[in-house]
Amino acid sequence: MTEAIGAAEADRALKSRHRAMWALGDYPALASELIPALGRRLVDACGIGPGQRVLDVAAGSGNAAIPAALAGAEVVATDLTPALLERGRLAAEESGVRLEWREADAEALPFPDAAFDTVMSCVGVMFAPHHEAAAAELLRVCRPGGTIGLVNWTPQGFVGRMFAVMKPYAPTPPPGAQPPPLWGDEAHVRELLGEGLSELGIRKELLRVESFATPEAFRDYFATRYGPAIAVYRGVADDPGRTAALDRELADLARHHGDPSGSGAMDWEYLLAVGRRTG
Repeated sequence: MTEAIGAAEADRALKSRHRAMWALGDYPALASELIPALGRRLVDACGIGPGQRVLDVAAGSGNAAIPAALAGAEVVATDLTPALLERGRLAAEESGVRLEWREADAEALPFPDAAFDTVMSCVGVMFAPHHEAAAAELLRVCRPGGTIGLVNWTPQGFVGRMFAVMKPYAPTPPPGAQPPPLWGDEAHVRELLGEGLSELGIRKELLRVESFATPEAFRDYFATRYGPAIAVYRGVADDPGRTAALDRELADLARHHGDPSGSGAMDWEYLLAVGRRTG
């Protein structure tokens, strides 16, 4: 009993840190400036349209939820971080659509079984630390015959490699927490969801990003806007040597992935997975 209580307390503390981390910087601006195409791509891949009840898990500020609502669906957007949901509400109002925004843990969704026609997540659920628990929730709340669709950064793609660069500078994750880019590995996704889905189609695609003139511009943008990067920088702030090394490695990463023409454009790889919930 004592061990179970300790594990529950540790999990609450971990989720609290995640909630605070994603409130750092300005992820809503980053999502709208760099990756708006990902949300629209996921909505199209899931075939979302009028009359459908849709759940967006770890929705952030609505990168996929708002396009789903614009397509005519009845949408519920959930996230662990209230600050992101509030920004989503404002963005939805500006887009002229209404949807429901609810604070929720992707590993313990507050909905009954089979409540949604489509359950999706756009580079969101991949950050839930316990992958099996999150996958089980995605399956549970999707009705038989419904659609589950995911967009996740791959381990070998640019964002996955960015997390690999930051890992040595970050605190050691607690026991049982799994790295987010694993959700971008096809074998891992099939292991998590395969038995609960039929017609599971998985493919790698590229997102063209042309927002950064130099590698240093990319680094500075993420160091001030992206919660995980900000948290890592704060953790080494009292060590100038490690801070300089992190600066150098992130810029080198962008330099390596930049277009050979010198334009600064990069292709960020992601995994698109869409399947049908079995009965």
